[in-house]
Amino acid sequence: MNGMMDEMKNMPGMAGQAMTPAHGAMIAATSYIAGRGLFGGLFRHPLVMLAAGMVAGYYIHKHQDEIVQALSKATGMGKDFLLQQKENLADLVEEAKEKEAQQAVDKQA
Repeated sequence: MNGMMDEMKNMPGMAGQAMTPAHGAMIAATSYIAGRGLFGGLFRHPLVMLAAGMVAGYYIHKHQDEIVQALSKATGMGKDFLLQQKENLADLVEEAKEKEAQQAVDKQA
């Protein structure tokens, strides 16, 4: 365990040593290139896609009731929001009509 701590002390960014922007850029570029080469081809493999679809299907089937419940709740909230906006729009139209009527009365007087 002490050997690992000693190694960490010598690494930039660990144990109080400042990590320079060059170190950060080098780490980011290295991880991007490694990930792109390793995972880029792996995630396009047909067997990986099949396995991912099977896992997604399993979890969807397992949590089907919760998913349906959440979608129903979201649909209800959407309907309530639309009704509220419709009410607000009707109120605005009514206020505009009242202002026009009041201005017409003021012009006649």
